[in-house]
Amino acid sequence: MKEIRIILHNIRSSLNVGAIFRTADGAGVKHIYLTGYTPTPIDRFGRNEASLTKTSLGAENLVPWEKADIKEVPKSLKMEKYYIVGVEQTEKSINYKDLNPKNKTVFIFGNEVGGIDEEILKSCDEIIQIPMAGGKESLNVSVAAGIILFNYLN
Repeated sequence: MKEIRIILHNIRSSLNVGAIFRTADGAGVKHIYLTGYTPTPIDRFGRNEASLTKTSLGAENLVPWEKADIKEVPKSLKMEKYYIVGVEQTEKSINYKDLNPKNKTVFIFGNEVGGIDEEILKSCDEIIQIPMAGGKESLNVSVAAGIILFNYLN
């Protein structure tokens, strides 16, 4: 059975994070790592982050998550034999449909505007992208996460 984990790095919108939690639950994601300034379901004062929990509809209580260091998480997951996949548009990116699925895969999703930092992309085993046919160059990160996660299940 495939095991999926995700890293959300420097996602600024708690609404996007909440939507990704909900999608992750539906896709059977086993763990979410929140890195950088990505909002967490519980704020630094121990309170629920209202807009995140509103959009996740309780999925933050169903999918295990942790605040983590982006420099450490990919290293430790590689030691556990996870295949690290960055979701980003680069010259080296392949079409997401051409990804050769592994049993243990981690997808990294980055900032809504700046994407995934070059240094983080260096830690990836593969970089995938969703081809765009319209005038816009990218999708909302929560929409992209849904496409990638559910495509991976098939």
